[in-house]
Amino acid sequence: MPRSDVADWSDAGAGTGTRAAGIALAVLGAVLAGVVALTTPWNPLGPGAPDVPADPARDFTTAQIARADAFDAATSLPGYLSLALTLVIAGVLVLTPVGARLIGRLKGPWWVRAMLGVLGVYVVSLLLRWPLGMWMESVLRDYGLSTQTWGTWTADRLKNFGLQIVLSGVAVLVIVALARKWPRTWWIPASLGAFALTVVLSFAYPVVVEPMFNTFTPLPAGQLRTDLLAMAEKDGVPVKDVLVADASRRTTALNAYVSGFGATRRIVVYDTLVRQPADEVELIVAHELGHAKKDDVLYGTLVGALGAAAGTCLLFLAVQALRRRAGVSSAGDPRAVGLLIGLISLGTVLSGPAQNVVSRQIEARADAHALDLTRDPSTFVAMQKSLALRNISDLSPNALEYVLYASHPSTAERIAMARSWAGRAGLPRP
Repeated sequence: MPRSDVADWSDAGAGTGTRAAGIALAVLGAVLAGVVALTTPWNPLGPGAPDVPADPARDFTTAQIARADAFDAATSLPGYLSLALTLVIAGVLVLTPVGARLIGRLKGPWWVRAMLGVLGVYVVSLLLRWPLGMWMESVLRDYGLSTQTWGTWTADRLKNFGLQIVLSGVAVLVIVALARKWPRTWWIPASLGAFALTVVLSFAYPVVVEPMFNTFTPLPAGQLRTDLLAMAEKDGVPVKDVLVADASRRTTALNAYVSGFGATRRIVVYDTLVRQPADEVELIVAHELGHAKKDDVLYGTLVGALGAAAGTCLLFLAVQALRRRAGVSSAGDPRAVGLLIGLISLGTVLSGPAQNVVSRQIEARADAHALDLTRDPSTFVAMQKSLALRNISDLSPNALEYVLYASHPSTAERIAMARSWAGRAGLPRP
């Protein structure tokens, strides 16, 4: 028999705990669905905008589309293999007792075994993924998108690994501790904790995590800085500063974003972007101001927090259903960390497509905001074409990749929207 230092609490009174968790999941799920359905901008341009079809062949040459397709093909295989590896590892942890048996060999207090179990699962995952990561990095180098050395690439991956261990280790350790104390109701404090942790991490990320990966310096005084701050003021979006991230030490891609809340809000532009034409930089920043104007980060945080709370209820129910198959007595058994990690991984993968649907609509609204603010659809189209070529965006994504990975509308969709906006505004279509 597998060794366990906790009683099998789940049988006595399990029905009551399961029913309560199921009711909580239904309520939270309904609230989450209602919030998303009512607040997502399903028609970002509003009524009256003419329908313009998305056609990449209208704006890109055959050679440009072929290059984008070739890059997509080169990155798809390691990407799909990585996804498959995630599903396989999660499946083994969830549907077999392998993880519990290996973790059961560890010695020491329950919390030491739990933490060592978390570390062991993620180390194995890291080692299995390492060749796929190197493969992807090699493709990025072949296409001129990566400027990293293998040393800096390794350092970034180890930093990400460290963050994953800290965050996941704390979360799993807390769940095991709560399950040991309240075996039938641990989902209640765990759901509240998941909600709170999501909010805290969202506020802490700009000031704690971002500086671990990039150095930020103020954009030097000049016309671009003046224009960006003036545009933010005109838009009614207070920002503390305009910062430049040293992204060029990793990539040649272009990007910008608005980070932080309230007093910590700042416009961040990649150092690769500031070399582009000023009007295109302003349009990209105008898009990001649209996110700030609508408090998209705060909205995403609250929706994510609701999702985390609902997901924790679902986690409780899944553990109850699968614990015997995974070879553990309950979530309070330190050998259950493999089951918990596997279920969390599966939940992350399965929730991705739904998150992408909402994200694409929010990004489209930010595009509409940029057009409203600048009233320059011609530059918007030029900027989208420049971004697509520089970042080697997928100009004609297939349906599966669009569902799995597309958090933004495709370039052709964004250009088509700009033309629709111009038609509604009575301006020439670019």
